[in-house]
Amino acid sequence: MADLQDAAPASSLAEVGEFGLIDRITARLPRLPGVIVGPGDDTAVVSAPDGRVAVTTDVLVEGRHFRREWSSAADVGHKAAAANLADIAAMGAVPTALVVGFGAPGGLPAQWALDCARGIAEEAAGAGAAVVGGDVVASGIVIIAITALGDLQGRAPVLRSGARPGDVLAIAGRVGWSAAGLALLEAGAEGPAELIAAHRRPEPEYQAGPRAAIAGATSMIDVSDGLVADAAHLADASGVMVDIDTGTDALAVTEAMQRAADLLGADPRSWMMRGGEDHGLLATFPAGVQMPPSFRVIGRVAGGAAGVVQVDGSAWTGAGGFDHYR
Repeated sequence: MADLQDAAPASSLAEVGEFGLIDRITARLPRLPGVIVGPGDDTAVVSAPDGRVAVTTDVLVEGRHFRREWSSAADVGHKAAAANLADIAAMGAVPTALVVGFGAPGGLPAQWALDCARGIAEEAAGAGAAVVGGDVVASGIVIIAITALGDLQGRAPVLRSGARPGDVLAIAGRVGWSAAGLALLEAGAEGPAELIAAHRRPEPEYQAGPRAAIAGATSMIDVSDGLVADAAHLADASGVMVDIDTGTDALAVTEAMQRAADLLGADPRSWMMRGGEDHGLLATFPAGVQMPPSFRVIGRVAGGAAGVVQVDGSAWTGAGGFDHYR
């Protein structure tokens, strides 16, 4: 995708034009075998061998989800794609295609848009999916809206509502890294670099979702809003209580997290419990089931009041994660 970098440095979107931008992007998007009709027509056509299609959408807004002074255009593209691809994986499906809506001011450098498109395409390719179409509009700020499609490959979808008392609670992926990186950026700190990188460009374990489904996961959710908040969504949908054990290896405070906490005078556990956008996969499995190696146990499912989340045996009473309207 490096050849997307072909706009003159001084070119703005207003100079390149809507259709010029679309042509530059679509001419370089790779085609995958499952794409019957790719970008360039009124709609794309994507094969659905299973007969069902998993569909999700997510919107990233400049100033709310990213800041251009903190992240490169490619970083923003990777992050936008990851937010959608992780939701597909959380259903136990395999990502197949993305459709992208892009809004931006006319004065935005065209190269920024091309680099963002490259980031989206690279992240999609890493998950086995392709960008198959989209739209471009003028907007006061940069807005990226992505719809992702996925293939269940003949399996039942893994819903939030399947957890049962006695199940173990497990996670695949990072917890709290993105939140720590955001706090560092807000403070003007330059490190730990790996935490800042995790905020700019999350690294979900896409393959862990389908593998969890094959292994017998009873429920699953993408941790996008925060561990406690998303555990509560799962518990509420399943009519159960969830108990998170912070003493497990998966929730141990890493050396980088501790350094960031010491630098900022913060509690690293707060980042881990409340921080979102790492896009780890939180799942429940029947006790004794052989889980995929990516998953690590962090708690258990119990009967009780639906939607209640306990942390180390005590009910969590504070904010559990991000809410756009609170």
